[in-house]
Amino acid sequence: MSYTALARRYRSHDFDEVVGQEPIARTLKAAISAGRVAHAYLFCGTRGVGKTSMARIFAKALAGGSEEADAAIMRGEDTDVIEIDGASNNRVEEARELIANAAYRPMRGRDKVYIIDEVHMLSTAAFNALLKTMEEPPEHVKFILCTTEAHKVPATIQSRCQRFDFKNISSADIAGHLTDVIKQEKIKADPELVFAVARLGNGSMRDALSLLDRVMATGEKALTVTLLEELLGLPDRELVGRLIDTLADGDPAEALRASGALLAKGISGEQMLHSMLERLRDLMVLGACGESTDLVELSDDARSTEFERSKRFDPSGLTHMIAVCESVQRALKSSPAPRALLDACVVRLAMTEKIADVAAFVVSGASGGSGGNAAGAYSKKA
Repeated sequence: MSYTALARRYRSHDFDEVVGQEPIARTLKAAISAGRVAHAYLFCGTRGVGKTSMARIFAKALAGGSEEADAAIMRGEDTDVIEIDGASNNRVEEARELIANAAYRPMRGRDKVYIIDEVHMLSTAAFNALLKTMEEPPEHVKFILCTTEAHKVPATIQSRCQRFDFKNISSADIAGHLTDVIKQEKIKADPELVFAVARLGNGSMRDALSLLDRVMATGEKALTVTLLEELLGLPDRELVGRLIDTLADGDPAEALRASGALLAKGISGEQMLHSMLERLRDLMVLGACGESTDLVELSDDARSTEFERSKRFDPSGLTHMIAVCESVQRALKSSPAPRALLDACVVRLAMTEKIADVAAFVVSGASGGSGGNAAGAYSKKA
C-alpha cells in the first residue's frame, strides 16, 4: 500500500479540530449558524498555516451532507466544491470556463463552492473576468480565494471579499499537535525533539509534520534531538551548551576548543552562530522574564537547564553577545578569512565580561578625578 504523508493524514476535518486559527474557525462557524455567509472570502497567510484546510472545512459545512460527500470534499474531489490551482489555471480562458460553469446549480447541496488556491497567480485578464462574476454572483455560488501574497490580489477583488488573515502557528501549538500525532502513530519521541521540530516549522504546521515524517522515515524506534541533528546537519545542542558555558567562564582557550569541536562535526560557522543566537536569546529572555515565561519555547527539562544557565550571565552582556554574533554572521559570507573572523568572535564573546569591566572603568574615570581632566583636555584638543 502507498504511504500517505502525515501532513495529509492529520489535516483538520472540522472547525473544532483546527489548530492555531481558532478565532477564524469560530467566526466562520458562527456565520453559518446565523445565516450570514458572504458570497466571497479571501484567506491570506504563509504556507502551511491551514488556509486550504479551513476552506475545505468551510465548504463542507456549506455544501456537504453525507459522510461520502464530506470525505470527497476533504480530498478535493467533490463535484460541488471545485478546487482550482491559480498557478496552473491562470489564463483568461480558464476563468471564463469557471464563470460559465458557475451558472449551473449544485448537483447535491445548496451551494456550489469554488476554492481558488494561490489566487494571486491569476493573470490580469483572468482577474477581470472573475471580477464580473464576483460583482453579481449566482445565489448558489460561493468563492474562497487563498493566497500567500495578498498584496498581489487586485483591490477590486479584495473589496468584494471578506478577508481573513491566518497567523503563523505558535511553536507551542505545533508541538501540542505533533505530540498527538506521535501518540497516534505509537512511536516514542523525546519532548525536546518535539519542540525542536516545532521550532523548525517556523509557524507552518505542514512543514513541521513533513519534518517529523523525515525523522520517522529513519526507522528508529525512539526519536531524539541527536537523530534530528544528524539528519539535518544541525549543530549538536550539547556542544553548543558547552560552548556557552565556556563563555560564562570567560575562558577563551576552552571556548575555542568548544567551537572547534562543533566545526569538526561539519557544520558551518554561520550555522554555529545562528544556533548561538537562538540560545543566547533564550538566556536573555529567561533572565529578564523568569523561568515560567511563555516567550521561550522549550520543554520543561530544557527550560529548567537554560534558566539556571542564564543566571551566569549579565543581561547587558547577553545583548552585547547577541549583537556580536549577528554582526559576525553577516560578515562571514563575504570574508576572505572566515575561520579567523569566527575565532576572533568566539574570543571576544569569552572576554565580554572583561571588556565590560574595562569599559566601566573608563567611563567612571572619565566622569571625575584625573580621568575627567584628561577627557576634558582631549576634547579641547579635538
